[in-house]
Amino acid sequence: MRLSLSQLSTDLSKRIAPIYLITGDEPLQAGEAADAIRAAAKKSDFLNREVFSAEGHFDWKQLSFAADSSSIFSDKKILDLRVPSGKFGTEGSKAISEYCENLSPDNLLLISCAKLDNTSLKSKWFQTIDKLGVVVQVFPLEGQELIQWLQHRLLKRGLQVEAAGVKIIASRIEGNLLAAAQEIEKLYVLYGAVKLSTEMVEHAVADSSRFDVFKLTEAVLAGRVNRAARVLHALREEGIAAPVILWALSREARALMELKTATNKEAVFKKHFIWDKRKQAITQALSRLSLAQLQHIFVLTAKADRQSKGQQSGDAWETLLLVCLAICAAPNTSKIL
Repeated sequence: MRLSLSQLSTDLSKRIAPIYLITGDEPLQAGEAADAIRAAAKKSDFLNREVFSAEGHFDWKQLSFAADSSSIFSDKKILDLRVPSGKFGTEGSKAISEYCENLSPDNLLLISCAKLDNTSLKSKWFQTIDKLGVVVQVFPLEGQELIQWLQHRLLKRGLQVEAAGVKIIASRIEGNLLAAAQEIEKLYVLYGAVKLSTEMVEHAVADSSRFDVFKLTEAVLAGRVNRAARVLHALREEGIAAPVILWALSREARALMELKTATNKEAVFKKHFIWDKRKQAITQALSRLSLAQLQHIFVLTAKADRQSKGQQSGDAWETLLLVCLAICAAPNTSKIL
């Protein structure tokens, strides 16, 4: 059965299918669809999960082995299979077909992959999944569909925005839903759950047109001390609120901490929508930051949060600079030119 994203939540409230296939090149929608399936499955006692990343020389026998094995507690489990390339090959196609022939009520197979080509859509294994389970295809949003998606996302955050303001956001993000989600989060941090005028949205968007917070996070992840200091100064001069900067830096710090202690880094990359170029930058930062340094960064972000709220003396911007230096792994401000 093929379902749209809007139909998925309703279907999940009624039943859990034995197989789900999420395919498409829009990472935010795909990631959130997978999250919704895992959450619904957990409510139906699928308490264990095994994650497989079918890249390189992946052994497809792992799938059948995991399907046949059960935990000592006999808990139902999710087999979370990621195929980033969308290419299953002969072995993968065979493994999926064999799995479908021996379904177990104790297993749920969740497949996430890139957009499938026409040949794959006509293949036997795909047609079997379409018959036995649920297929969710995610597509880039354009025009009125994008506007409606933005309006729904804003309302979920408690933000009411005039139609002209929504169009401003749409033009800013150019169809990138991950960027859209970040812009909406920034508006929430900046204004809270309120009704926003077009002028308020335009002001917030315009403020980030020259040096936006994402340029700052790019600089700190790359360890570029001078660049980070200049961007942070420019953001302050342009009137960006300190809590917006803190949100962006804290987001990266949380991802770094999770990755530092994770046994399955790919799962954390997927959770935080970290792809390609950003994955490389995050990995670079991880290589130079110890667990103790990451813990110190959290101390600094908490301090900046209290200062921005007037709950602690001191300049929140100075502390934000220290956060940037800490992520860059610079020992002190003397390295800034």
